Amino acid sequence: MSALKRIFEFYINSSIHVALAVVSLVVITVLEFNLQLPKPYWYFMFFGTITGYNFVKYAPVAGLHHRSLAKSLKTIQVFSFLCFGALLYFSWFLSVETLIATGAFGALTVLYAIPFLKKKSLRTIKGLKIFVVAMVWAGVTVLVPVLASEELLTIDIVITFIQRFLLVIIFTIPFEIRDLPYDDTVLGTLPQTIGVVGTNIFITVLAGVAFIVEGFKDSVFIPYAISLLFICLQASFAVFFAKKNQSKYYASFWVESLPILWLVVFFLLQHLLS
Repeated sequence: MSALKRIFEFYINSSIHVALAVVSLVVITVLEFNLQLPKPYWYFMFFGTITGYNFVKYAPVAGLHHRSLAKSLKTIQVFSFLCFGALLYFSWFLSVETLIATGAFGALTVLYAIPFLKKKSLRTIKGLKIFVVAMVWAGVTVLVPVLASEELLTIDIVITFIQRFLLVIIFTIPFEIRDLPYDDTVLGTLPQTIGVVGTNIFITVLAGVAFIVEGFKDSVFIPYAISLLFICLQASFAVFFAKKNQSKYYASFWVESLPILWLVVFFLLQHLLS
């Protein structure tokens, strides 16, 4: 395996790519509402995402195969531990309110991965998995930044939260289609419940709703609205072209790049239309 390929696989498997996607969504929120976030918050969010995602992905594996972990997974464990240390360091500079709000969504992440109710985690409760993921992503990329900026919750922010919630559901669907051959039917994922064709129709409706509710805001920011339409279309296409036998990095790289692409388009439109 070439060094470049090993670096790329570490980039994906260590959740650095996911962390950049989450940070991109936070930047979009900051640009839309002109928020002012303390510098440590950005590091806190980046390292927190890596810590949380790697905990969800690898904690069960580490628990079962602790003594026989592959070298690459051991490397990710060490990397995650260092990120957790950085997370604790930067949390020292944030307000108690920000830490409590983040902790609430962090608790959801833990309950998503660790069995707590009759040996079930939130992930294994039928039909709940995708909504927990969407709630956490929308919360940490919309509500927590607003709180950290000491801004009041407005109807526009609530609508952006709803839009983000719906978009994360759409972003997650290609993963559920990919995992159809492996997921236990007890999970009740959307593709399992209504089929791939039904899921495509449902996602098209969600994308339409996510864009239409923009019109209910008190103040519509045109660069954001146009970029929102763009990403709703791109996300819908990503679901449409998702297959059970999709390429290895279709979901884990290309689909998870959509928030980054959204930020780039939003940033360019903001400067072109200003």
